[in-house]
Amino acid sequence: MSKLHIEYVRNAIDERYTDLLDMSDLPRSTSAQGRQQAFLSRGIAALAVQHEHQIGPRAAAACVFDGADDRGLDAISVEFSAPQPRICLVQAKWSDAGKGPFDEEAVHKLFRGLDLLFDRAYSKFNSRFQSLVPTLQQAFDLSLPKVTIVLALMRTAPLNSNVRELLEEKIAEQNQVDEIVDYKVLDLRDFHRAILGDAAAPKIDATVRLDGFVQESTPYKALYGTMTVPDLADLYGEHRRGLFARNIRDSLDLTDVNVKIQNTLLEQPEHFWYFSNGITMLCETIKPVGRVVPGRGGDFKLTGISVVNGAQTVSALHRAFVKDPDTAEIGRVMVRLISLENCPEGFGDQVTTTTNTQNPIEERDFKSLDQGQIQLRDDFPLLLHRSYVIKRGERPPDERHGCSMAEAAEALAAVHPNAQLAAVAKRDQNLAGLWEDSVYDQVFGKTPNVYRVWRSVELLRAVREELKALRDGLLWRADATASHGDLLVTHIVFRRLNTTAIESPDFDWSGELAKVPQLVQDTFAWVLRAIDDEYGTSSHIIAAVRNAERMQRVVRAAMRGLDSGSTAPVLQDDYQVAGTEQRGRQVNAVVTLIAAGRIPEGTELEFRPFSRPERREMTDWLAATPDRARAIWSNVNGNRNPLRWAVDGKWYSPSGLTRKMRAEASGVVTSAQGTVRWFVPDQGSLEELAYEVRQNEGTDTETGPTEQ
Repeated sequence: MSKLHIEYVRNAIDERYTDLLDMSDLPRSTSAQGRQQAFLSRGIAALAVQHEHQIGPRAAAACVFDGADDRGLDAISVEFSAPQPRICLVQAKWSDAGKGPFDEEAVHKLFRGLDLLFDRAYSKFNSRFQSLVPTLQQAFDLSLPKVTIVLALMRTAPLNSNVRELLEEKIAEQNQVDEIVDYKVLDLRDFHRAILGDAAAPKIDATVRLDGFVQESTPYKALYGTMTVPDLADLYGEHRRGLFARNIRDSLDLTDVNVKIQNTLLEQPEHFWYFSNGITMLCETIKPVGRVVPGRGGDFKLTGISVVNGAQTVSALHRAFVKDPDTAEIGRVMVRLISLENCPEGFGDQVTTTTNTQNPIEERDFKSLDQGQIQLRDDFPLLLHRSYVIKRGERPPDERHGCSMAEAAEALAAVHPNAQLAAVAKRDQNLAGLWEDSVYDQVFGKTPNVYRVWRSVELLRAVREELKALRDGLLWRADATASHGDLLVTHIVFRRLNTTAIESPDFDWSGELAKVPQLVQDTFAWVLRAIDDEYGTSSHIIAAVRNAERMQRVVRAAMRGLDSGSTAPVLQDDYQVAGTEQRGRQVNAVVTLIAAGRIPEGTELEFRPFSRPERREMTDWLAATPDRARAIWSNVNGNRNPLRWAVDGKWYSPSGLTRKMRAEASGVVTSAQGTVRWFVPDQGSLEELAYEVRQNEGTDTETGPTEQ
């Protein structure tokens, strides 16, 4: 593509994001050329966000945090969609010459950043990233998200083969337990098409064969009938993703649904027509080729084809056909063709949106017809004076007054003797794995007991409440374990309780629940120790709670610790707020740094919330006035007050300023070690820098007065 195409993208970035992208972090000494290049690089990061999500320029610009301490990532966007959230991580490279670089070092840096995200090490990222943390945290707390790495490169050449090999190797490492990470490359062509919109979408014309078709003519022209798998596979093989130009979502090749479609076609090709929901295509025009008779077969010339519903079906059947053409060719698919010739403006978009947002029938919907569920629905009010909701879409009762079938299934899976069922429950936000017949029968049993069901739900709630309270004092991997390990901890706690009479109406269950808080604290400590010992401190916490084999191994190790009678292990300092702050006090960072002249006079520092309570209380407050997170360092103003706050120009100690800021943000007055919260961008926190100085000097701690 020519320089004209590059200029076209440049102009679009100027038009969309001027005055929207935050450039305030760039040093004043940055040249006009350097500032422009940074703006363009951040601009294509924002373009990539808009490409992946249906949001406006302002929202996309707010997702960009490129700069010092971006950790190899330039933008993050989160989409809360079924069946699980989706996080896009953008790495952007601008080039005036259309040769945006992306090398092996960039791959390594990007995945180091991804590991920090999985470990909840949010304060390792810059201050502009901090405003994105609440949404990111919500996605991780809700369910394990799908993560898409988007390489936004101003180039047309493919990735270097060594770079691509390393990238795919790194992704394979992330996906050893579950398919959670994939990637895509957006190049100059993609950005050019995205800016042009529908006009840039490839116009696809084709002639298709429709068997047993029926025609609708009022109010708009449409046909529906059957196409063969070979015909659809050929159509996709020729035009690929161009077929999905108008679809809300692409074919999502990594999803479980896609794999299930392939398996269904290869295992039961003769039944595929009955099992598939079919495909909907929008067409600019539909013209018969020769004489066609409704109810029989006919050929039709289609112009401007776009698959707006069924993209996963199309791509999956193509893969199945390539893999085993002799089997897949038996399959047939119901296809609906809608002509836009005489439709009102915007009708095609309405079809696209509506067909992609209707709720499909799920396996759990069939389980609501199970006699055991119906009996529980009747037993809950009769024996417990509570309600039990079994149908999806019904409003679940208040926690005091009952539960849903889904919550019951999750709780029963957690307390089942087989720890693997807890891992199955943890894999999907909608608990899809629990509704498969063999698993469902294990979870609920032949005749589910109402007391066991309700008490299991109460236990899971009690464990979650205790873990939630613990999280306010936890950091990094410990926070991730408390978030994702709820079912694992519940499983172990249940095994430590006396549950022999749990199905009896007269059982003193409240006495057992009273043991939960201490049991949770001890179990959590042993679980975290087990994960670190069994899989290493760089392993993903998520893998330990979603993979059946890993979960069983962690359960066995944690149970050994609990059964030993030993005191629960103390969490290391890096895992808890109090421990890290105490270490910072011992180092007395300010005295050390000033004595060593480690930080140049006039260096700008930035504040980053350190704990979950701080992020809750301060994120919006900091984002409202960015100067609140900035201060200037001085070596000559004395050891006690080296920070001049950008808001009022007054001098403070790091801890004193931190206390003042938190009080202003939330009214909370509390002590806080400021040296672990104030950072020199791209270098580290004051505490980390002081530690480095002391390591170089061969000393460990400071015996002088603690920084206040």
